[in-house]
Parts: sequence; structure tokens; C-alpha cells
Amino acid sequence: METPEREGMDYDVVIVGAGPAGLAAAIRLKQLSPELGVVVVEKGSEVGAHILSGAVVDPIGLDRLLPDWRADADRPLKTEVSEDIFYMLGPAGGVRLPNFMMPRLMNNHGNFVGSLGNVCRWLAAQAEALGVEIYPGFAAAEILTDEKGVVTGVATGDMGVARDGHHKDGFTRGMELRGKYTLFAEGARGSLSKQLIARFGLDKGREPPKFGIGLKELWKIDPEKHKPGRVQHSFGWPLQNGTGGGSFLYHFEDNQIVVGFVIHLNYDNPTLSPFDEFQRFKHHPFVRDTFVGGKRISYGARAITEGGFQSVPKLSFPGGALIGCAAGFVNVPRIKGSHNAMLSGMLAAEHAHQALSAGRAHDELSSYEEAWRASDIGRDLKKVRNVKPLWSKFGTYVGIPLGGVDMWCNELFGFSPFGTLKHGKPDYATLKKISEVTPIAYPKPDGVISFDKLSSVFLSSTNHEEDQPVHLQLKDASIPIAQNLPFYGEPARLYCPAGVYEVVYADEAAKTDPRFQINAQNCVHCKTCDIKDPAQNINWVTPEGGGGPNYPNM
Repeated sequence: METPEREGMDYDVVIVGAGPAGLAAAIRLKQLSPELGVVVVEKGSEVGAHILSGAVVDPIGLDRLLPDWRADADRPLKTEVSEDIFYMLGPAGGVRLPNFMMPRLMNNHGNFVGSLGNVCRWLAAQAEALGVEIYPGFAAAEILTDEKGVVTGVATGDMGVARDGHHKDGFTRGMELRGKYTLFAEGARGSLSKQLIARFGLDKGREPPKFGIGLKELWKIDPEKHKPGRVQHSFGWPLQNGTGGGSFLYHFEDNQIVVGFVIHLNYDNPTLSPFDEFQRFKHHPFVRDTFVGGKRISYGARAITEGGFQSVPKLSFPGGALIGCAAGFVNVPRIKGSHNAMLSGMLAAEHAHQALSAGRAHDELSSYEEAWRASDIGRDLKKVRNVKPLWSKFGTYVGIPLGGVDMWCNELFGFSPFGTLKHGKPDYATLKKISEVTPIAYPKPDGVISFDKLSSVFLSSTNHEEDQPVHLQLKDASIPIAQNLPFYGEPARLYCPAGVYEVVYADEAAKTDPRFQINAQNCVHCKTCDIKDPAQNINWVTPEGGGGPNYPNM
């Protein structure tokens, strides 16, 4: 059966991803020129369905984009930070770090605790009121280019394709969304952004990208234990000194808290499981009582960009630009990126508007690339550029104090005694062989405070059409068993926070005839496998639009 031609629609600007960066760009474009044709395509079933962040939000982006947002009775952020706590944890206790020792940029007062998913839902309503077209449930699956290789838009994925490739009843061809400029706001490790970085060599002369994985749960707790506006961070236990990461615990409205754990993906022990480290953390005496008598409501996980100033790729290319976490604008020590995502969306929109006003199209927005380092984004990231490499090189107990000294020097004197440090190896190249490490043994979950992966995935409301092509593609199907299993114990079964990857044996007791199994329907779209696989053998591509998690207010 011959595949029909795609239908298409033409716009001034096409935006991929309805996160804070994409929606801020869309709103700013319409503020500047209401007559512009702007479309946002979003792979989640609704705006916010795939958004997962802590989140303590620095409101600088919202304040600049929509200065009157606080006056809206339906505003998405209502709980202002009232208490800021930092702990260094050991196995049985911990030490609170005095706030006066923390660099001023680490101060969370004036920020808001809330759901970034709800922020995006609210931003989408503002965008639509301005005339922006938003299409959730449609995954941008292909980059469109002209004969010269210039980006001219994107195509959404076909719907109704069976796993074996045949067209099912109700097959629908994807749409071509063509734009004079296309802005990619896919978030960390976006599938199309990754292609663009490789195609145009946008990472040339940059440090390798660095990532973490963030895991998060939403709980309803005993009202007597609820402290609206309390923000608590920790580092140390249960992680070893050489493994970077830490926790967050935020109280916001309606007796709800969010608890989360971040692990830097340059860890070296292949038996480490980020999910199980998170579950173990919740049993620490400093936090355990918070959950007693409470109820877990939701769970999710997402990769986080951590390379910062040194790793930001070139942002512009013929026909478009990268914005938000697709570009890597997270401030690692602050654990914040949504403010820079919004600022970058606005900045790109302003430069695209200038180009369109001059009658240009499909060329390079080089002025956007030139502007970001001198903007608030660049100033924010430059001050903390050495925190991640110092932590990676010297470990938690030495690297964090050195990072604090570096931030103070940047803040007080405007320079760093370390200059600008390099990150070193990409995250996929940091694992030791399993024969070189002591395997980590994790306690079984108690089903009250700690849980297993499958019950957690259930709370993410993840759903994929089972009869569709597997969106987790192996470049070489033999590598998981022939290479990753003997060398590393096949780490995909552990670094995946959703139980997607398994090694199944014909005889489990004797460990004979192993087979690598991919449970793609469990995937929460965190992208960790695409980042951490030591052979770089897993390629994450978009599944059928609307698939994946359906986070309520994460």
C-alpha cells in the first residue's frame, strides 16, 4: 500500500515543545507582532503531561514575560519560599549548613514552590488567548530541510503504524509544519535537537554535554507536618563521595510536598540504581517521619542538563535555533532551569522577530547566538560554571566546598580562581567494569515509604499504544548481551527508572541463555538510556504522539 503524501501548513515560526521555553517564545512573538503565524507542537497528550521539575521557580522569566501574572487569581504559583534549609547527610544523621555560608545566588527567598506542569498549562492559556496555535498529542518526529540542508520545519509522526510496520485501520499520515524559522524547545536530550547538534556540528569547540537524572514523587501528608514554603536540600548519604547528587523536599499548597533525588550521570559504578538510591533516601531519619501517615500521589523521572556554560552548543543554525533545556541552560547548584528556559525563549523570539521584520527567512539567527552569553542567562551560568567540574573531580566532601569558594569569588570579585574548568569524559564513558567495583545491595521496598519500579510507573499514568514500532532503537541488537552484560552487568536494567530494560534468562537460577528485553510501554521519556548507555547503542526516538507519562501537576 502506497503511503499518502503529507499535508502541510505554513507559519512564520514553528516551535517544537510546549514547555516553559517554547511557550515563552510563542507568547513573546505574539506580543511583538500579533499578526505572526505561530504554532507549537507538543508530544504529550496535553500541555504539561510530560513536564517534570522540582520545582522552586525563580520568577524572573514570568516577571519579564507577563509582568501582571501575580494579579491573576488563577496564577499557577502561589506558595512563596518561607524557609531555606541545607543539610549534609550521613547514614544516621546530618549537619545543617548555616545559610550565611551559602553564596547569595543560592538564596531561595523570593522564589516560588509549585508545579512546572501547571505553570505550562497556564502559559498555554495565555498563548492561545494571543492567537498561538498549540497542538498537543503530536510528536515532532522529523526535521524538514530544503535542498541546501536549511531547516524549513518539522513533520509530526504518523499515527496508526503497527509494530511490524504495516498500517492499521485508522492510519493517519503526519503533518508538515513549515516555518520561516523553527525553534526547538524539546528539553534535555531532545531527539531532534540531538540530530541538529550532530548535523550542524553545533558542539564543536564545546565541552561534552553533562546530565543528571531527577526522580520525583508527589505526596499528600499529615497537615500537622506540612510547612508551606519550606524548601529543603541535602547532599551526601546515601551516595558515595565520588557520586554527585542530592535531594530536594518542597512543601507547597494543599498539604502537598514533592520529594526528589538527583544523581549525576557521570557515576562510575554500573550496579548503581538511581531509582533505588531515591527510595533508600526516604528512609533517612531526617526525612522519614514526613512521609509517615501520608500518601504517594504521583511519580516521574527526567534527565537534567548539567553541563552549563562550557557545554552550551552553538544555538543557531540555518533556519532555526535551540532554546531552553534543549540548549542546556540549567544552573546546577541552584537546581533551576525554568527561568533561563523562559528567558532564552523570549530572547530567541526577539531575534526571530527582528529577522522577520527585515523580510528574512530560513537564514541563521546568528544574533541570538551572539547575545545569550551577555544576557542574564549567560551571567547566571558563568558564575557557577566550575561547580559541576569541581564536584566531579574532587567528590562531594571536597568538591562542594571548593565550588562554594568559587561561587563566592565570582559573586564578590567577578572572577574565578580556577578560570573555566573542563568537564572531561562524556557521561557514557565513565562506567568502570563490573569486576572493578563492589556491587551495591539495595533493601527491599516496604510499600509504605519506599516502592518498586512498576508500582511507581503506574502512578506516572504512562501509556503507550502497544502495537507500534518500539521507540527505543538498538543500533546493534547484539551489544546488550555480548558486550554490556559481561563488562557492566547490563546497566540499562538499573539506570532506567521505569523498568523498561530487562535481562531475561531461559533458566533464571542457572543464568543461562540471556535475552535483552525492552518493555517500551513503561517508558517515562526520561532519556537516561540515550545518555548513559556505555556503547551509545540506544537511540531514543519519539513514539506515537500522546504516548508516555501523563503527569497531573508535576
